[in-house]
Amino acid sequence: MATDPHAGHDMSGMQAAPAPAATADPHAGHDMSGMQAAPAPAAAADPHAGHDMSGMQMAPAPAAAADPHAGHDMSGMQMAPAQTPAADPHAGHNMGQAPVADPHAGHDMSAMTGGAPNIPTSVDAVGGRMVETPPPAAARAAPAHAADLLFDPAVMAASRKQLLVENGDIRSTAVLIDSIESSFGDGEKGYSWNAQGWTGGDINRFWWKTEGEGDFGGKLHEAEVQALYSRAIAPFWDVQAGVRQDFRPDGDDTTYLTVGVQGVAPYWFEMNAAAFLSTEGDLTARAEVEYDQRITQKWIVQPAIEVAMSASDIPELEIGSGLTSVTAGLRLRYEIRKEFAPYVGVEWSRSLGDTADYARARDEDAEDVRLIVGIKAWF
Repeated sequence: MATDPHAGHDMSGMQAAPAPAATADPHAGHDMSGMQAAPAPAAAADPHAGHDMSGMQMAPAPAAAADPHAGHDMSGMQMAPAQTPAADPHAGHNMGQAPVADPHAGHDMSAMTGGAPNIPTSVDAVGGRMVETPPPAAARAAPAHAADLLFDPAVMAASRKQLLVENGDIRSTAVLIDSIESSFGDGEKGYSWNAQGWTGGDINRFWWKTEGEGDFGGKLHEAEVQALYSRAIAPFWDVQAGVRQDFRPDGDDTTYLTVGVQGVAPYWFEMNAAAFLSTEGDLTARAEVEYDQRITQKWIVQPAIEVAMSASDIPELEIGSGLTSVTAGLRLRYEIRKEFAPYVGVEWSRSLGDTADYARARDEDAEDVRLIVGIKAWF
């Protein structure tokens, strides 16, 4: 008995063509009960065993071949047990609609970067900074201004000069009143001032400075005025050179040649340092540092320190050689406006070396602490 290739399939949904009439069985009516039938061959594995074929449209089945044993009594025949069918490679598949095979099915795609370019960032660089490669040599082979290749260089030079005047060389003027203050201590009440300003452009400027001190109801101790040429050498630093003129009530006025630097150091420390060479050949120097520490948008604490030095003794000015004096102050100011702020503070000063001896000789203390009140303004 031939194996049925569709045995076990659910064929309820299939439309089959009607079977043709069966041919005559040559053994019809024979008594086959005593016959020993040969063992049936092993059934071939059904490739579609266990598949749900209900949704498939099948072609009409061909006409069934006539069964040569139709109508025979096969009850006495001993049949060999059928072999276990081979595993169906499609077992459990839904054949209602064949899916398209996915070439990446089951793959871990999480580590793929896709089609984006691999651009290095600061994360890839050592120390968190991108490595800056120098420009190629060809970049410096052409003229400094590419427009000179297309237009008359003389015309372009004039155009760049005009552009600098209109956009990069704007003239400005400012006046900075660092302090106008009164001081109160063991001695007489005193006053002092310190102001500066400039006029010019971003690179070249004329700079002036003035400072002095005296006693209320008494004489002026000293005053000085500086006229300087200032040249910007960095975004926050200027080199300054010019003259300084000192005025004293006893008529011992002195003129100096001045060279110095002024600017803002890292972390916003404002610095000013200068050396002075007098017409008498005396060399002195002075350096100041101050810092604005904001408490709020209006309240600001400003510590400051100033040191003075001299290369030689100057008896007529009662100045000794070396480090001559140190002054430190702390001011608390309130900005009523950015351009105007009153303040209060305390200031300590001390004369050193031979300069202290000159102070004691005129019955003055070498060290002094004073309360100060003043204003700071600019326009």
